[in-house]
Amino acid sequence: MPADDVHIHDMPTHDPTAHTEDIIVIDNLYKIFGSVMAVCGFSLRVRRGEVVVVVGPSGSGKSTVLRCINHLEVPTEGDIYVDGIHLEDKKTDINAVRAEVGMVFQQFNLFGHLSVLDNITLAQRLIRKRNRPEAERIAMEQLERVGIPEKAHSFPRQLSGGQQQRVAIARSLAMNPKIMLFDEPTSALDPEMIKEVLDVMLDLARGGMTMVVVTHEMGFARSAADRVVFMDQGCVVETATPKVLFNEPKHERTKLFLSKIISH
Repeated sequence: MPADDVHIHDMPTHDPTAHTEDIIVIDNLYKIFGSVMAVCGFSLRVRRGEVVVVVGPSGSGKSTVLRCINHLEVPTEGDIYVDGIHLEDKKTDINAVRAEVGMVFQQFNLFGHLSVLDNITLAQRLIRKRNRPEAERIAMEQLERVGIPEKAHSFPRQLSGGQQQRVAIARSLAMNPKIMLFDEPTSALDPEMIKEVLDVMLDLARGGMTMVVVTHEMGFARSAADRVVFMDQGCVVETATPKVLFNEPKHERTKLFLSKIISH
């Protein structure tokens, strides 16, 4: 999708994702915290099966956008549609939307007193209403998928950071989400653990999972993204394919950012 198509104009009041491949539509999103405008007029469409990576300096509003997609933050202004559901509609069941959207955070957010298996089955049983044998079967399938089935009966404290993050990913995948959101999932990891998490994410991307990823890992953006969105000061500066954004950025701000983080 060309960069010009990312910004949405004249958004209709009815469901804008009807009869389209867009599973996420964000229109003119603003988020203000006190006197700070964290997000300023952000618009984006994400197609089913697309991987969109959002990059930019710290404090540019990347994580806030992600948190607005599943209403962990409520927009100050603007509209968000997830699979045709308007999040700002007062009749919308936000918890039902969240059940379809997996989110992986910087911190792993595992329950320390539960085994890996119990961490992955808990939400399945409470929200998906699966019985224990079914939930455990699905949990083991996802642990296989992320490469650590042998850790099923371990506790989080017995795992490395990379393993804990892979459990967090498996927990989200066990809910059969339509969308996966990743908020800097490797930023709390030691360097040698980053690759194992990125490899899992790369496999998900290749498998057709719809993903929106906030990350500083430019290698992942190059390898996995269909589009890269560069944000600064709450706004979209530039959107393009990885090849174009990294090799032929149009905006001076993008060029400056890339020059600081990519060694030549």
